[in-house]
This record gives sequence, structure tokens and C-alpha cells, in this order.
Amino acid sequence: MEKKAIYEGKAKIMYTTDDPDVLLVYYKDDATAGNGAKKGTIENKGIMNNKMSAFFFDLLAKEGIKHHYISMPSDREMLVKKLEIVPLEVIIRNVAAGSLAKRLGLKEGTPMSCPVIEFCYKSDELGDPMVNRYHIRAMKLATDEEMETIESMSLKINDILTKFLKEKNVDLIDFKLEFGRDKNGDIILGDEISPDNCRFWDSTTHEKLDKDRFRRDLGNVEDAYKEMLHRLTGESFK
Repeated sequence: MEKKAIYEGKAKIMYTTDDPDVLLVYYKDDATAGNGAKKGTIENKGIMNNKMSAFFFDLLAKEGIKHHYISMPSDREMLVKKLEIVPLEVIIRNVAAGSLAKRLGLKEGTPMSCPVIEFCYKSDELGDPMVNRYHIRAMKLATDEEMETIESMSLKINDILTKFLKEKNVDLIDFKLEFGRDKNGDIILGDEISPDNCRFWDSTTHEKLDKDRFRRDLGNVEDAYKEMLHRLTGESFK
């Protein structure tokens, strides 16, 4: 397979493949927080995030959610469908935490009476500012029809994951999704689903099992990722 790097982000590198409609994603161990202000490494994070993302994509596919995941050729690599990414981060919040708690003056851990969806414009230069449906329409980031699809898919994904994770004694506090247009112009799920872009709390102890341990210098970051991988797949990562 011939591959050429076409994009490198904070946590992944994307390569072309022999198929123009397929990309190869390489998951790195690099970790950042605060829009890149804090940098570090979480040992084997790339391997664990790749495996967890593949697991979640397979889970969602069984419930009718279309996504970009094709296969996992190695522990750190994922083959995906090439997408025209909608430049929006879609954030679904079930419990007040992080920036939402600070912004609204809510105590962290306060349950929302219904899932809250927020949108951020994907721009490193601007710090990914929050936008609403009027901004999105005015900037022509997505059509109204596409936004209806994105919202309905996001809520369905939230429902599927929340119920599944509860069986693993994990609360899905909030998480970020990204979507894109496939070669047919259809909106499908992209990016990843992992402790990097989800807040996972143990349902009993409320222990954080995600990248917040890195953001807040709580320690045992790698162990938290290992614990999530084990709860999802049964694999004991060494």
C-alpha cells in the first residue's frame, strides 16, 4: 500500500492509500489539552483509542448508524472512507462538566434534564468558537437538512452509547462527534470515539476514565484508558 501523509492533527495522522476513496488513519500517543497549550504523551494511547473507536463504530453500525470505519489493519491504524468533513464539532452533554459547568455556573456532575447539543466551528486559529444554527447557515457550513440529520444522528448515538455504557458501569457525561459527506454526499459519522473526546465516569465511584485525568493532572492516565478498553472489549492491555 502506497501512502502519503495529507494531514497531521493533535492525535492522528491521515494518509492516502491506493484507493482514492479510502484513507489510512494512524493513531499517535501524543496528548494535548487547552487547544494545544498543554502537551504530553500517554503511552500506548494510540493503540487503545484505535481499538476502542473500532469497537464503538461496530456497535453503532449494528444500530443503523453509518460511519467511515472500514477495518483495522494494525493496532495503531484504521482504514476509513474518505469524507468531506463538515467543519463542526458536535458536543452532546448529558451531565454538566468542564466548560459547560463553568459557563453556566453549574456544579460539576449536575444531570441535564435532557441532552444538550452544542456546535463549535473547527478552527485552531480561532480556538474552535461556539456557533449556533444561524451562524452555520450564514457561513454555509452545512445545509439545514444536513443539520437535521446531524442532530438526529447525534441524539440516536447518545442514546445507544449511554445505554450500552451503563451496562459497563460507566456514565457517558459528554462527548464530541464529527461528521462528513461521503462520496455520495450523504452525512455519516467520522473521526473517533474514545477517552480523548468523551467523558467517561465510573457510575459508582464517579472516577474519571478519560483524558480529563491528563487535563487536570490527576495521574493514572494510562490506567484509565486501559480500564475503559477492558470494560468495552474484555482485553487486558499490557
